[in-house]
Amino acid sequence: MYNFHDEMEKKNYTIPTWSHPGGKLRELGAESLSDAELLAILISSGIKGKSAEQIAEEILAKFGSFKGMADQPLEKFLEIKGLADVKIIRIAAAFELARRISKK
Repeated sequence: MYNFHDEMEKKNYTIPTWSHPGGKLRELGAESLSDAELLAILISSGIKGKSAEQIAEEILAKFGSFKGMADQPLEKFLEIKGLADVKIIRIAAAFELARRISKK
């Protein structure tokens, strides 16, 4: 499997820093991302003065972990500035996908 990181080192290039975790996922794989970075991909965009990653970090701080988020009512997410219906629905859909995968 092609590994961007190894190829960059072979050619003595500087390893890039990504402005969004999606680029990091594409180049290094999903396993290289933190929980906040994975959640930031679902959130997609931030708001003025608050990036998607900062919103993700706030969610994880509030609920403690993905497991802590899993059974929260959607209304609890509305308490976090930067989250609205579309972003909350994406997060809820991701949790439902995970539940369905774990049942099979």
